[in-house]
Amino acid sequence: FNREVTDNLFGEKMMKRFMHLGEPHGPSVRAGHANIHYHLDYIGYLTEKRNWLAGSDLSLADIAAAAHLSTVDYIGDVPWEDHPGARDWYARIKSRPSFRDILGERIPGFAPSRHYENVDF
Repeated sequence: FNREVTDNLFGEKMMKRFMHLGEPHGPSVRAGHANIHYHLDYIGYLTEKRNWLAGSDLSLADIAAAAHLSTVDYIGDVPWEDHPGARDWYARIKSRPSFRDILGERIPGFAPSRHYENVDF
């Protein structure tokens, strides 16, 4: 996910900006937008078969995946409307008290997407 999505979206749009490395590379951003669908489909598939990504209980797999998705969600590049299974799983993660602090963090000079903090997005 990091190489196929996070680097191509968050890395190109945000990290390059803050590190003064130039403009986002268009083909990389397009690749990130294309690649995210496969990963969201897989999250939906896994959580349809079991409650969480790695089984019936919340695990490090869920936390790691949610952390990556959170960065991409911050910039509004997660097509949640096309992936209801992944959206429902992420809403459960977002509603956990331990995750709420993350949703309150801000990147200076860049506001999050409208629904970023909303648990019922």
